[in-house]
Amino acid sequence: SGVEQSPRVSQFHRDGFLVLEQFFSAEECDSMRSQIQGIVAEMEVPPHCRTEFSTREEEQLQAQGSSDYFLTSGDKIRFFFEKGVLDEKGNFLIPKEKSISKIGHALHAHDPVFKQITHSSKVQELGRKLGLERPVVVQSMYIFKVDDSLLAVTPHQDATFLHTEPLGRILGFWIALEDATQENGCLWFIPGSHTNGISRRMVRAASGASTCVEFVGSEPAYDDSQFIPLPINKGGLILIHGEVVHKSDLNSSGSSRHAFTFHVMEAKGTSWSKENWLQPTPELPFPSLYT
Repeated sequence: SGVEQSPRVSQFHRDGFLVLEQFFSAEECDSMRSQIQGIVAEMEVPPHCRTEFSTREEEQLQAQGSSDYFLTSGDKIRFFFEKGVLDEKGNFLIPKEKSISKIGHALHAHDPVFKQITHSSKVQELGRKLGLERPVVVQSMYIFKVDDSLLAVTPHQDATFLHTEPLGRILGFWIALEDATQENGCLWFIPGSHTNGISRRMVRAASGASTCVEFVGSEPAYDDSQFIPLPINKGGLILIHGEVVHKSDLNSSGSSRHAFTFHVMEAKGTSWSKENWLQPTPELPFPSLYT
């Protein structure tokens, strides 16, 4: 398309990510935090739904894979817990607001505050600047990253979990609701790593398999020295290309690092993989980003 690219858009295409400080106001961040406090306060978790969230591959397969709760969370608001926060009866061993790893995956559709943020005019304007013609929202997550979180997020590419044909059609919007620092687990990226395709996919397993999802391919060993940290202030937005390699380290700060993130797909000329764990449903087809 003959659209004149701004320097920032060119930078995004070169690096695979873009940091936009002060994209959202402090008030907008606080409204998301207080909204999530209300959601957590009212949370009733049926014991059979208490799945622990883990980023290690085998545990991921075991815990998430055996869990319909995860697989059918695409059009609902559901809760995923840190390891070791529930006893075997499913009771909380620590305050529940500190026990949650993330809430997903349809806050953007079912909650008025998160819906308003996701479809805000500045997000839509950014989509247009990036040349997106038919962007749709595929998922959203509120990530708590609480102190002493056992959760480092190992190096990965989002397209491993959200696969499209062709590749290059997935874009993450990552919003810092508190300052993200190297101490509390900010994101790290390998600049330019979005140009080599993907090496691993998480797919729905054949029916009758012992797990619901499985990994095809393997994550290569990445060179730690290639990652650069992207600390960002409250209200900042990081745009994440679907194939860029990124990670976050443990939070050792003594405080939380809340973030709201959602993923958009350019639907024009794109097919969403039927093997992805997340599937649109009759109740929630992927909504258009542009309203």
